[in-house]
Amino acid sequence: MTAQAGAGGMRVTLEKIVKVHQSKGRRVTAVDGIDLTVEPGELLALLGPSGCGKSSLLDLLAGLESPTSGEIRFDGETVSSPARRISLSPRDRNVAMVFQSYALYPHLTVRENIAFPLRVGGAAPASISEAVRAAAADVDLADLLEAKPSELSGGQRQRVAIARAIVRRPSLFLMDEPLSNLDARLRHATRARIKALQRRLGVTTLYVTHDQQEAMALGDRVAVLKSGRIEQLGTPAELYARPATAFVARFTGNPPMNLLRMRRAVGESGRTRLELPGADWFLDLPEQLEREVPAGATVLLGFRPEHASLSPMDRGNGLQSRIEAGERFGRDSLIRLASGRGSFSVLEREFRGETGEMVRVDIEPGEIRLFRDDGEEV
Repeated sequence: MTAQAGAGGMRVTLEKIVKVHQSKGRRVTAVDGIDLTVEPGELLALLGPSGCGKSSLLDLLAGLESPTSGEIRFDGETVSSPARRISLSPRDRNVAMVFQSYALYPHLTVRENIAFPLRVGGAAPASISEAVRAAAADVDLADLLEAKPSELSGGQRQRVAIARAIVRRPSLFLMDEPLSNLDARLRHATRARIKALQRRLGVTTLYVTHDQQEAMALGDRVAVLKSGRIEQLGTPAELYARPATAFVARFTGNPPMNLLRMRRAVGESGRTRLELPGADWFLDLPEQLEREVPAGATVLLGFRPEHASLSPMDRGNGLQSRIEAGERFGRDSLIRLASGRGSFSVLEREFRGETGEMVRVDIEPGEIRLFRDDGEEV
């Protein structure tokens, strides 16, 4: 049995996937009950810190590892299921992988490196030549086919690795941090090439990265992983505007979302409110959230740096804060402030304050997010 091949992307389904490793006599759960469907032609970015299970998921999809439990299906066909004793080999899955390391053969030319998987697979010489030309053209390497890897830049070498992956016209691309060895300028340029190529070929792609900017720029959707589980799955805009947990809030956006620990209290008027410890500042707690935040409990108040503004101390009743530092952040200034027991950042287009100066900070009410102290959204 061989996974369905052909042009275009496949639908990938993971159902209750668990992967447990044995490490130094103890069990380590790398993937912990993941349910996920990747649509045909979609580019799904897997985002998270080291050890969250991103690369383990790619290995399971490629057939390099077998799940401890659960089922993986390509276009409805089961390719891995321990319970049913099904495990297709990597060769039978029509999957291509691109890794962080280029893994090129230094003694072979670009042409020979791209052709290698076809030669190993026993393809006819005439078909190999045509396939190599097409793959090289896809990544703008047609003029470098006779060069050796040592004669190429880092970005060109990575494009050779990508051409070698696409030369077989797979139904699924698996990319494991392919740009992490490139400098910032090359990363940006190669990222744009990958996005354009994936769109042109229409191949379903899972792209692993720990770089949130890369994930948000490339992914049709982004799955944020933590400790082997999906914290949130959504479009980049959804994750940015409505993070489901404090972890997602911290991990998306540059600079990340501010999080201030607030305590529920009752004001002099008898209204329930959230107070910032150590500061004379509070927010009225909406009635619909009173049951969600017990008396005396603490919550995390989140807001993006661009959703707050500074004003002089003699204006309004915003949060009294002290300027700790300021730095240029593109065309804006990123101002770091402290108030009570909390610290946070604000993006300002025009700023003339001084370190140590007291100012007021006004937060846009409609942009505030509340999270439980355990990180879940209220």
